[in-house]
Formats: sequence, structure tokens, C-alpha cells
Amino acid sequence: MVVMSIAGVDPSAGAGVFADLKTFQAIGVYGCGVVTALTAQNPNRVFSISPIDVNYIEEQIDAVLDAYDITYIKTGMLYSPEIIELVGNKITEYNLKAVIDPVMVATSGGDLTKNDLADALNKYLLPKAILTTPNISEAEKLTDLKINSKEDAIKASEKFPCDVLITGGHLDGINTMNFSGEITIEKQELLKSDNLHGTGCNLSSAIVAYLEKGNNLKTSCLKSFDYVYEAIKNGDYGTLIAKI
Repeated sequence: MVVMSIAGVDPSAGAGVFADLKTFQAIGVYGCGVVTALTAQNPNRVFSISPIDVNYIEEQIDAVLDAYDITYIKTGMLYSPEIIELVGNKITEYNLKAVIDPVMVATSGGDLTKNDLADALNKYLLPKAILTTPNISEAEKLTDLKINSKEDAIKASEKFPCDVLITGGHLDGINTMNFSGEITIEKQELLKSDNLHGTGCNLSSAIVAYLEKGNNLKTSCLKSFDYVYEAIKNGDYGTLIAKI
């Protein structure tokens, strides 16, 4: 069971490719990681970002898929429209099933993109995805709708060109899932914690891992909610390896 993350590198390892690989391992699948950008950041601050050349990202993807038979992938920070278009093309070329975490801003508030990427995501990537997992801010940018309530989230979910999970960390714990037009609301207790860096990365990578293990999309999402909740509660994603 092999999956792949295409995302940036967070040297503090709470988010990005390093976090994705830890989550893959914790849930029991082998993870490969393609790097789109290097960052100097920690849970509190983004210092700088250095993107990887688009051609080199393509070579990384081709190298991994030359060696491994991969079905499920996730994407995180893709940085630029050019990288987004490339990844969309690769999803088509290799017939990949992609979970898109449309990362635009770090948990600390730092901008992780070259430009406003909403148009590029909507054009090149989301129509090819099996799921996207925006937080409230990202969902607002992608749909051009303001989300202040459960009803707003449901309305926004109907504008996505793929199945969507709008996470509820900034909406009183209300997670809104729209799978093939069927709406499911899953409300979770919000924990007061300083251990929130990279929660979106870990959620989307957990979904991919559970999909690879044979769960359907809804079950994978529900299991991933529990995984991230326990990680926040325990203060360490690595402690979950023996518990999954």
C-alpha cells in the first residue's frame, strides 16, 4: 500500500510533506513525498519560501510513479498556478485519485502562495479531484461566498466541482461534507490547544491513508476526524503510531 504527497516542506515537521509522511506511517501505509517548495517556518511564523522549479517537480513525480503503483495521492501547498497546472496534468496522465488540500495560508497566518490561487485550483485541479478539504477561509476564496453559518457552508459546498469536506475548525466544529450532492454534517468538540499547526495537512493525508486501506470516502473522513482529534489531544501525531 503506497500513497503520495505533493506539498511543501516545513522544517519543523508539523505541516507539509514531513507531517504527511508521519501520518501515512501512523495509519499503516507507505508514503512517498514530492516537494513543491522549501520553507523556513515553525508553528508560529513563516520566515521565507523558496519554490522548486516546475520541471524538477515533474521529474520527482515521474520518478516516484516509475517505481511505485500508486492510486491515491494528496496535495498540499502548490505555491503557483504553474505548479497547480502541472499537478492537474499528472493526475490525468497517471489516472490518480487525488485529495486536494487547497493550502494558501499557514496556520500561523503566513501567506504560502505566490498569487491568489483560487482561479487556478478551480480551473486545473479541483475538477480532477475525488475530494477537496478546504477550511472556511479557503472555501470562501474558492467559492467567492462568505461563510458564517452551517447554512452558508452547505451553500458553498454546492459550488465545488468535486466532492468536498469544508472543515469546521473556524465554524464551531461544524464539518460539512458534500459527497455527490448528499450533505452530511459532523460536529466535533473543539479543543483548546497550541498544537494546531498542520492539522489540515494531517487530516487530508489521513483520508488518503484510510482510502488506500480500503475504506470508502465518508468512512475515511470520519476516521480521519478521530485521528486528528486524538493527535491534538495528545499533542503529538507520532504518539498515534501504536494506537491506529
